[in-house]
Formats: sequence, structure tokens, C-alpha cells
Amino acid sequence: QVQLVESGGGLVQPGGSLRLSCAASGFTLDDYDIGWFRQAPGKEREGVSCINSNDGSTYYADSVKGRFTFSRDNAKNTVYLQMNSLKPEDTAVYYCATDCVPGPDDYWGQGTQVTVSS
Repeated sequence: QVQLVESGGGLVQPGGSLRLSCAASGFTLDDYDIGWFRQAPGKEREGVSCINSNDGSTYYADSVKGRFTFSRDNAKNTVYLQMNSLKPEDTAVYYCATDCVPGPDDYWGQGTQVTVSS
């Protein structure tokens, strides 16, 4: 069964850090471009970061560039999003998916809530 499971979200104060995980089962993550997305209440889902399966290159949205880092551990079939210097505007549900521009045949995780608040 193909599945993506995110974890690592939570409540953090502004300036704090969290590391999100996206663990895959039923397929090999390294075979896919993997994207991180987020959706805040009342807003459209937006792309946060993406990693290319061919060369490992990464993309970051301007809003997170310099603060977030995408990495992968192929042995654990897991990707990570290290989020530093968090801001209240980073509050959202974060999702991983099996593409940088997911289509109808791509897989999504269930999401993990990140709340940045004092």
C-alpha cells in the first residue's frame, strides 16, 4: 500500500525550530521528486520546497528561503523539512507529495499542523 505519513508538527514560539518528516511506504521516495506544501486557514495551498530526484537539487519558495532546508534519508525512505526562525505566518498544515507539481495520480500525506505563536 502506497502511503506518505508526515510528522513533527506542533506549537512553537516565533524564532523557534521544527523538523518535519515525511515517511514513505509502498514505494521508494528516491524515485520521485518530492514536494512540501502548506495551507493556512482561508488561504490557497502553496508550494514550500521541492527536491529533484535526478540530481538532488532543491527549490524553496521566497518566503522560506534561508530558513527552511529540505533533506532526504534514502535508507529510511524519509524526507525532512528543517524549519528555523519560524514566523507566525508559517502557521499552516504542511503536506508532502510525490511531485513538485502534483497531479491527480500523485500521492499526498495526511498533513501535520504547524502553529507558530507566542
